[in-house]
Amino acid sequence: MKYLVMIYNDDALLGALPEGEFDALMRGCLVHADELREEGCLLDSQQLEAPATAKTVRIRSGKVTVVDGPFAETKEYLGGFNLIEAADMDEAVRIASEFPWSRTGCIEIRPVRDVASVRRRVGA
Repeated sequence: MKYLVMIYNDDALLGALPEGEFDALMRGCLVHADELREEGCLLDSQQLEAPATAKTVRIRSGKVTVVDGPFAETKEYLGGFNLIEAADMDEAVRIASEFPWSRTGCIEIRPVRDVASVRRRVGA
C-alpha cells in the first residue's frame, strides 16, 4: 500500500540547531532515502520551497481569488514529502520514524487512496 509521508518544519526549532547539524541531518536523510529507494520502499521524495513562495487559489461564486503565501499562518509548514510503499500503517510509521524531521517539526502519514477504484466507481 502507498502512504504519503508529509514533513512539517518549524523554523524556530530548525534555527535552534547547532551550526552544521542541519546539514548533517539532511545528509543522513538523503543517504537513508537512497537506501529506501533501493529497497523499493521510497517511490518519490521532494522538498518544497518556503511558504512565502506559495500562492493560494480559491473560487467562490465563480470568482477566482489568488493570495500570496500559505493558506493560514501556522507554526509548522509543509516542507516536503515522501511517497512510500509499506505493508501497513505500522510499517509506514516505522519508515517515517527513521527520518530525523520529527525532532524539528512533525511527520504526518496518510494512506494514498486508490484512484483507479475511484475512477471505476464514478465511471471516469
